[in-house]
Amino acid sequence: MPRIQILSDTLVNQIAAGEVVERPANALKELVENSLDAGADNLNIELLAGGTKLIKVIDDGGGIERDDLHLALHRHATSKIRSFDDLSRVATLGFRGEGLASIASVSRLVLTSRFEGAPHAWRVEADHGGVGEPEPAALAMGTTVEVHELYYQTPARRKFLKSDATEFAHCEDAVKRLALANPGRQFTLTHNGRAQLRLTRGDLARRCAELLGDEFVQSGVRLDERVGPLRLWGIAGSPTLSKASRDAQYFFVNGRFVRDKVVQHALREAYRDVLHHDRHAAYCLFLELDPEGVDVNVHPTKIEVRFRESQGIYRFVFSALSKALSGTRAGQTPANVDPETGEILASAAPSAAQPASGWKPQDYAQQAYRQQPMPLPMASEPLATYDRLFGDLKRDPVAVAEPPPTWTGFAPSASMPADDEDGIPPLGFAVAQLHGVYVLAQTTDGLIVVDMHAAHERVVYEKLKHALDLERMPTQPLLIPHLFPAERLDVATVEDHQDALLALGFDLSVASPTQLAIRGVPLLLKDADAVELARAVLKDIREVGASQALAGRRNELLATMACHGAVRANRSLTIPEMNALLREMEATERSGQCNHGRPTWFRLTMKELDGLFMRGQ
Repeated sequence: MPRIQILSDTLVNQIAAGEVVERPANALKELVENSLDAGADNLNIELLAGGTKLIKVIDDGGGIERDDLHLALHRHATSKIRSFDDLSRVATLGFRGEGLASIASVSRLVLTSRFEGAPHAWRVEADHGGVGEPEPAALAMGTTVEVHELYYQTPARRKFLKSDATEFAHCEDAVKRLALANPGRQFTLTHNGRAQLRLTRGDLARRCAELLGDEFVQSGVRLDERVGPLRLWGIAGSPTLSKASRDAQYFFVNGRFVRDKVVQHALREAYRDVLHHDRHAAYCLFLELDPEGVDVNVHPTKIEVRFRESQGIYRFVFSALSKALSGTRAGQTPANVDPETGEILASAAPSAAQPASGWKPQDYAQQAYRQQPMPLPMASEPLATYDRLFGDLKRDPVAVAEPPPTWTGFAPSASMPADDEDGIPPLGFAVAQLHGVYVLAQTTDGLIVVDMHAAHERVVYEKLKHALDLERMPTQPLLIPHLFPAERLDVATVEDHQDALLALGFDLSVASPTQLAIRGVPLLLKDADAVELARAVLKDIREVGASQALAGRRNELLATMACHGAVRANRSLTIPEMNALLREMEATERSGQCNHGRPTWFRLTMKELDGLFMRGQ
């Protein structure tokens, strides 16, 4: 057995490099973070062969003094912390003082820097652990770090590197994360002599548009929530623009990109109600809190953190994002975005464009009301709302207005989205139904297409949630009970969970050992197929239990009920009924997506329609 001995400093640094500098992207991240900590506003990054041949970072930060250049390449030498108290409230990106030393131990590194106010710059070289003496050099300002031949003398490590294209992709991802966290800094990334990224200074919306796309910014939800020392702000991507992977998920804690299980679970749960199946949300969010409330010294690359009050962080992130997503309603145009061109404006103004046909807005309302409504019980409640909100468009303007009828439905109490200056609501007025599936509506700037089943499903779902929250789920008694054959497990479920079924608005009883009687159904679902609805609810309760169905699986159960209660495809609707659905969508939270995350509507502007027919070209 060999005897225990102390390892050399060079070997210790190379071991540390295996943890901190796994690939060129990790080395680049360490160098750029140092530049940001030094106060740099402009960062130029040059790479050769994916960073394996050269990584060069040029910044205009404060620089390093001559006597500190040698120390900068020693392990655990840093200007960012002095004591354990400093370590417990780290406010900088770097703090361990081992990044440069680890990189220098597995490469040939050249460090050139000019301290602010110094007559000239100084340069020091390190060749795989050996550090030379500082020499005078020419540099206008800031610091330049060059890393040549990464892992050149450690072939065991070098053989694990991938192709140049793959390594560059990782380097580009690292730069994007740091650029998103610092929109007020300018970044330039060059690979093999060709510019790949040029990011100018601006705000978060502009930086996100450059890196994540204009559509992400235009359809995204802005949020800025504060509770005590906690703040969550940024842009949450629209559920409609979900991704097949997690590539567009950026979450920062005090300016540091992290992947934390607590935060990821909170974000996933907040999106669960509006995200389609196995799709993933896109977001760029920033969590700010007291540095003492988070430990960033738990991972070699600092990509993981540990919160002191993880449950409090979970609740705050979940509630803040849920509130932002629930505030979205069909027809709303994102703030500060031109609805026709999609350009981000300083202050958005409502469009005053008139419809191409020359009709006035009042003409559409009068045309809608000339048609006689057909009986449709499930739309009677929205029709009352529609009449209350827009009935005066068809009345004589000089007539004395009567007090509007009081509506006692179960829709969440929320203000309607603002109409434009001509009184046109956000989703416009219905003009036709297509193949019994889609509702076509005309707005001041184009055409709205609505999936009527998906839209009504969301409306019913939100009403069911609201009623259950208030413990006021009304039951519609049936004049003649529905008898249907049932399995013994279903009969036992009714006997064991009678209270839970009543809480959901169901009045079920056992008629015989093989038959159940439906004596009442939820009022909001009175037009649904009572037997199919009862079977679906009994199946859910039997599989997960009543308590879990009303707690953890509550939304899934209500979504099943809403799906059965929503208006079906191929159901013919009158114009007033279609308009009633549009008004309900405008007043309902999360109505841009159905319960399964599918979009409920989309807009075609006149500009887009003109482009299809090449008008004006």
